[in-house]
Amino acid sequence: MREEGKLVWRKIPGLERSRRCFSEETEHAQWRKRWGGGGAFACVSLVEKSEKKVFSPTAEQLLKHPLALLAFVPKDAALFVAGAIAGAAAKTVTAPLDRAKLLMQTHGLRAGQESLKKGVGFIEALALIGKEEGIKGYWKGNLPQVIRIIPYSAVQLFAYETYKKIFKGENGELSVLGRLAAGACAGMTSTLVTYPLDVLRLRLAVEPGYKTMSEVALNMLREEGIGSFYNGLGPSLIGIAPYIAVNFCIFDLVKKALPEKYQKRTEASLATALVSATLATLMCYPLDTVRRQMQMKGTPYKTVLDAFPGIVARDGLIGLYRGFVPNALKNLPNSSIRLTTFDTVKGLIAASEKEFQKIMGEYNRKQG
Repeated sequence: MREEGKLVWRKIPGLERSRRCFSEETEHAQWRKRWGGGGAFACVSLVEKSEKKVFSPTAEQLLKHPLALLAFVPKDAALFVAGAIAGAAAKTVTAPLDRAKLLMQTHGLRAGQESLKKGVGFIEALALIGKEEGIKGYWKGNLPQVIRIIPYSAVQLFAYETYKKIFKGENGELSVLGRLAAGACAGMTSTLVTYPLDVLRLRLAVEPGYKTMSEVALNMLREEGIGSFYNGLGPSLIGIAPYIAVNFCIFDLVKKALPEKYQKRTEASLATALVSATLATLMCYPLDTVRRQMQMKGTPYKTVLDAFPGIVARDGLIGLYRGFVPNALKNLPNSSIRLTTFDTVKGLIAASEKEFQKIMGEYNRKQG
């Protein structure tokens, strides 16, 4: 940094009326005429000229603060990728439980009128899959589920952070209603974006004769039209909105209420996510059953108002909670893994920014 002298001509209003200092014949008067008439005067000011350099940490500094490398990854991209990886891993681990749940939810509709009152238990559903399809049967339909969950989980978690900013009050704080609204909007956004993949996954998992997702898609287009990819979208949006709203809101509030020394601990995130997922699942599961039965080929239900009384008439109130046990066993660790991973990544991003600031501080001290 260096200082340079700079000559500046300025005008002072009213100064042109006073001619006591200079006569018209003086050199100064001629300068005034040259620079716009009376009232101009010259002054010298010191101007700081700085040469800006883009700060770039050295390899030695990065080795000393390796976490700072994460600061070079755009925050939004890091959160998006974290959500995608967490969702894919969680779904693959819990795929057998999800397959059993789907069979339990749709058994009455698939079995025909002769066995409407029967229903399939959790152990029976698991045994049936192994007997008829072998080990691979437990992961049947998992590929489209993983393909769906990558954008679904990434969009949902990323959208939640975005909607929280939108719903903040004038004081910058997010109320309980704001958190619920952010969760509901995030859930509906992710569902709307990935819904056709969810329908394909269900058909591949429960309808015999299909081996690939493309085969299911072509058959649906040919026999049922493009609208079949959105069967049950209404109850899906209605069901996911309160589920994600309650789940995310409880997670945030409970985590915030913990003593500060526990807030950043992984086990605290897991326990908090487990509590929030349990409460959300209990409240919203019947809508999930309605959605699944509306997605089935040949379903007699056109609206949610048709489906609720139809399921209760055929299977009783318990019919709305068919598959709840495997769903709980699947959803609770699934949700815990997703939320904990996301929370951990957010903590790593914050820590990486602090490490980067440390490197900059060391650099500035050396330069100073």
